[in-house]
Amino acid sequence: MTSPLRNLASVFLKGACMGAADAVPGVSGGTIALITGIYERLVAAITAIDTDRIRRLLSGINPRNLPDARAAFLEMDGPFLLALGVGIMTAVITVLRTVVFLLDTVPVATFAFFFGLIGASAVVLFADLSLDTRGRKAAAVAGFLVAFLLSGETAAAADTGGLFIFVAGAIAVSAMVLPGVSGSLLLILLGQYEYMSRALEGFVDALFGFGMGGSTTTVLETAPPVVIFLSGAVVGLFTVAHGVRFALARYRGATFAFLVALVAGALRAPVVQADLALAESGRAWTPSVLATFLAAAAVGAAIVLVLDHYAGVMDYYTDDQSV
Repeated sequence: MTSPLRNLASVFLKGACMGAADAVPGVSGGTIALITGIYERLVAAITAIDTDRIRRLLSGINPRNLPDARAAFLEMDGPFLLALGVGIMTAVITVLRTVVFLLDTVPVATFAFFFGLIGASAVVLFADLSLDTRGRKAAAVAGFLVAFLLSGETAAAADTGGLFIFVAGAIAVSAMVLPGVSGSLLLILLGQYEYMSRALEGFVDALFGFGMGGSTTTVLETAPPVVIFLSGAVVGLFTVAHGVRFALARYRGATFAFLVALVAGALRAPVVQADLALAESGRAWTPSVLATFLAAAAVGAAIVLVLDHYAGVMDYYTDDQSV
């Protein structure tokens, strides 16, 4: 029999794989959850979180309420979510630091890599998409238009206001229950990916600095966008994620058509951002730049195709062909 500690270590590693996937647009942490066999448990744990259990958990501050608080924690599969969450955050922080470095040094190749990830995801998901009803066709058109129009606008001028960051956090967290659609992809659509990547890097650096004896000033200066984003994510767990689950349960076909088209429409965002990166550096699209873009995109696409080969993401969506 596997020890509880070993089980938690295994969940941590699976969370790290999910975090690494969610940190880049196009690859879904939900896909990794499917590959590693924890998807159903993850969805059950997320949807088990409610205000009553949170209240009971917080009441554990009073020693007399500790038994009930412990019970609420276990009802939400707390040990699993905690180990998974730590793994996800560890990987996200690590990967995003690499992404920020790449955006600073090779932005066109980095956005091209994202293009390949997103493009291959769209191809994989479209392969078994059925648009045999008016509802699904309308949902697909709506999804494509929303992503195409939104990605062009937000890629050119991201809104970094507190309210928009809050909403972005709430929307991005919904990707935890969506195999094939990543939180980073949704952040790309909302124009928040690069901004939040840099904000998180700055906040983590400030925390490390504080831990080494530094001042709290830098921590307080870099904390607001991260705290606002995480607050939105918490709210999203109680609203957006549950709404997505409801839509998938009641209107799976139309919801899937919308999501797949959303991925396809999002292909515009990395192209616009690569174009902006070239303009900022005083460069233009040349045959060599295009060759670099295509090569990096091919690498991203290959990663998604390999993951899909093992994940079987489509099985989740095509089991029920209603609506």
